[in-house]
Amino acid sequence: MSAEAPWGVDSEHGRLLDVLLCGPDNFRWRETSAITRATLDAGHVFDPALARSQHAELVSAYEEAGVRCHFLDPDPALHYQVFTRDSSTMGPNGTVVTQPAQWWRRGEYAPVIHFHREARVPIRGMITAGALEGGDVMIIEPGAVLIGCGGTRTQDLAADQLAEWFREDGWEARVQPFPDRYVHIDVIVAVLAEKLAAVCPDVLPAAAVEWLRGKGFELLEVSEDQAFTLGANAISLGGERVISAAAAEELNAMMRSRGLEVIEVDLSMFTLGGGGPHCLSQALRRERVG
Repeated sequence: MSAEAPWGVDSEHGRLLDVLLCGPDNFRWRETSAITRATLDAGHVFDPALARSQHAELVSAYEEAGVRCHFLDPDPALHYQVFTRDSSTMGPNGTVVTQPAQWWRRGEYAPVIHFHREARVPIRGMITAGALEGGDVMIIEPGAVLIGCGGTRTQDLAADQLAEWFREDGWEARVQPFPDRYVHIDVIVAVLAEKLAAVCPDVLPAAAVEWLRGKGFELLEVSEDQAFTLGANAISLGGERVISAAAAEELNAMMRSRGLEVIEVDLSMFTLGGGGPHCLSQALRRERVG
């Protein structure tokens, strides 16, 4: 690691320097959520070769943007390990190792801890109070974090545990209930650039929408149908560049009209499986903006 910045992030939009990924060789669809149930009920067929090709395109997009890519060791028992956003969450003072709710994901803690120890990335803490998944953690801006709590994938006690750690570090932490049909808060909220976010106002409770507006955010509104198919699950590279799923047509058009550079990646094998580019990526290090 260079001395340019410590491990950690204080935003979702500072220039992304290092990202944690996991190869998709063990990935296959499971009935993990309303999203994957809809995929399976519609008769879609999983194509592992296409999944590998699409994931390689995502890795290339990061590398071409100058982001250093790090990879978890794949475990054949962990079919959803590819969604590295969920098994940890990075903050200003290091990673928190999370506790996925579903039994077939709980073992994801092991390769996460192994990676962090080998790479000497600091671990701020480990969730012990209940289930919590990193897709429910959205750093809004330096000093403020939104923690989604749908009650199924992230539970109240675990959300409160994480919120208290942020508060100990001097941050504002908002624990926000939302409909668990949308799995994680990053399905309905994404910070795209400074004071710019995508939201699904038909799903995100009005109090949270007003909280964002009160912080001076311009909000790009994504429809409920697009959000359900991961159409708001984008990740900022910093410098007003964003990686977004090619199928996120509403959001991509709005971002371009706003002047952002949008790097579209076809991730259909993953969005049909319940996760988009934000879900597939854990930011390890960003330039600090606070």
